[in-house]
Formats: sequence, structure tokens, C-alpha cells
Amino acid sequence: MERFAFEPLAEPLPDISQKAFRDAMARLGSAVHVITTDGPGGAGGFTASAVTSVTDSPPTVLVCVNTSVSAFAALRENSVLCINTLGPRHREVSRLFSEKVGLEARFGSARWQTGITGAPILADAVVSFDCRIIDEKSIGTHSVFFCEVLGLPHDGDEEALIYYRRAYHRLGSASRMEI
Repeated sequence: MERFAFEPLAEPLPDISQKAFRDAMARLGSAVHVITTDGPGGAGGFTASAVTSVTDSPPTVLVCVNTSVSAFAALRENSVLCINTLGPRHREVSRLFSEKVGLEARFGSARWQTGITGAPILADAVVSFDCRIIDEKSIGTHSVFFCEVLGLPHDGDEEALIYYRRAYHRLGSASRMEI
């Protein structure tokens, strides 16, 4: 096995504060999503960026959810959710689902359809992942929901809404780099 000589850090790493961690995480650009649910536990939704794929066999994604969000209990009870990926035209939808406003204001801000799971699907989302929750792991202030994807409605090619350095940005074909 080939070995490399790496330059050591000049100083030992300090303890990582909450602020330092949050500032570092702000440097990770991510797509903006509205996570929705409906069922016996009621309707709910919130804005999230902590979403990623797990595997394509079976199609599975994960969503990290702060246990203090108003929709947390409904997510658990309903065992379904939809990850609605937003485009630049959805900035207001993102804002409303991230604030402490009622469900009428949130869901009244756009056109919604019902997915095969019963979760609300944003009619003109870039893509939506209609899911059944299959597992949950808790750590600190968050739970990670592992979700089997049962439906993939999408609106076609669209610029994506990205959150980077605590601000919205648009990402699309004009910003594409060939590598």
C-alpha cells in the first residue's frame, strides 16, 4: 500500500462549539425541500435541507428532522411523508413552511395534490419523493427517518433552489460546469 506524507495541522483542533459547527455547515450547499405529511396524526410540513439518498434498491432516502418541529408527532403517527424539492419560484413556500404560521397559510401558498401515500405533494415541485417511513434513529435534537420511495412525481427540468451560506441561490443549466 502506498503511503503519503501529509503536513500536520499547525495547532491541535479546539473543541467544536455549536456556533463553529453551524458556521461550517452553512458552507455546505444543499437543495431546499418542504417535507409534508397527512394521515391519522393530521397534516403537517416544514422546510428542510437535510435530505439524501441511501440506496436505489429499494429506493430509499433519509430525512433529518428536528424533534421540536410542529409536524414531528404527525410524521411519526402517519408513517408517511413527501419530500418536495423546491425551485426558485417556491421561495415563499419555503419561507412559510419554515416559520411559525398555521397550516392554512402554509398549504394555502401553493397547489397541492395527494400522493399514493396520502401525503401532500407540491403540484409544481422540481421532484417529489412520496415515501413510507420504514425506520427511525434518534440522536441529540434530531431523528433520522429512513423512507422507502413509493412515488416520484416531477414537473420536469427546472432550476433548483439551493441554500448556501444562509441565503437562497438558484442552480440550473446556466451554472453548470463541465469537469
